[in-house]
Amino acid sequence: MKLLSLNIGKATPVPFTDHPSGTSGIDKLPVDGPVRVAAPGAKGKGPSGVAGDDVCDQRVHGGNDQAVYAYAREDLDRWEKEFGRPLRNGSFGENLTTSGLDVSGALIGERWRVGSQLVLEVTSGRIPCQTFAGHLGEQHWQKRFTQDGAAGAYFRVIEPGAIAAGDPIEIVHRPDHDVTVALQFRASTLDRSLLSQVLAAGEALHYEALANARKYVEKYGG
Repeated sequence: MKLLSLNIGKATPVPFTDHPSGTSGIDKLPVDGPVRVAAPGAKGKGPSGVAGDDVCDQRVHGGNDQAVYAYAREDLDRWEKEFGRPLRNGSFGENLTTSGLDVSGALIGERWRVGSQLVLEVTSGRIPCQTFAGHLGEQHWQKRFTQDGAAGAYFRVIEPGAIAAGDPIEIVHRPDHDVTVALQFRASTLDRSLLSQVLAAGEALHYEALANARKYVEKYGG
């Protein structure tokens, strides 16, 4: 299990975002590192958790519970075959392209040590947005990505540190529940009846996902 690629994006003018700036940092490129990763602060008030990585639309991206985004190279390889074209590391806007890990099968609250210092905690899956669809240029992309279910994972930073491509990844904690990123993602998108199960992950959930799940269960039960 290792960090195959560390990727950062710079604010770039694009035609497919609805953000007033007209820019996006989704087109992330691999860098060698080392690059420092730390908690960026509250959503809407800070950058990415990865130094040098621009977050343009802070309405929906960034903040402590979305400090870092990871996607598995194995899943990129699947999409390469479906698209019929190559997808370099960082193509999905991920900061970390991993190898040897089932990222969407990770548990909410699971902790990873990357390199010798950095410790990350899984918070949620990634909801596909208009910018993601425009970046890839694939028809019906948001629907296809959602139905596939391999959402990749957002993380908060537990212990800051510098990382570089090639660093080992170690799972150092697995919580005592069965709420995976894939389950949380499906509950948030295709099957809201699953939200009652998602609550088992408790405060480890992305704070917005936790609030939405609680609100749904209070209204509809579960």
